[in-house]
Amino acid sequence: MNTLSYKTVSANKKTVNKQWVIVDAQGEILGRLSSNIAKVIRGKHKPGYTPHVDCGDNVIVINADKVKLTGNKLGDKVYVRYTGYPGGQRFISPKELLQKHPTRIIEKAVRGMLPKTRLGRALFKNLYVYAGNEHPHAAQNPVEVKF
Repeated sequence: MNTLSYKTVSANKKTVNKQWVIVDAQGEILGRLSSNIAKVIRGKHKPGYTPHVDCGDNVIVINADKVKLTGNKLGDKVYVRYTGYPGGQRFISPKELLQKHPTRIIEKAVRGMLPKTRLGRALFKNLYVYAGNEHPHAAQNPVEVKF
């Protein structure tokens, strides 16, 4: 019997096959969309998934300004950040964030679903979010994915 045929193969940076994927966020629910994007960025949809390696795909999100939030989250949910100064806690609602920076709402949701490590910071660089329908990644021949 060939003992090499049933060994577990662990992916590394050289053997990983990364692809480009495009996702249309128009009319999608933020949380469900973000969890699917995080899975693709992490590489969990591939059979050769390795937890400690960046084996996911590069994801392009278009129409980020047309994403939906269910219930009263648009006005009630609060994003908190801290400036570093005393009394420097700042609050912003998703409604205000969509008006000022429409791409950040998806970036915040996906970043929260990735690991809080060096690998998570590297994986986050594989996400490209655009408010409109146009993107500058046509040369990578991205494949459109519907979740």
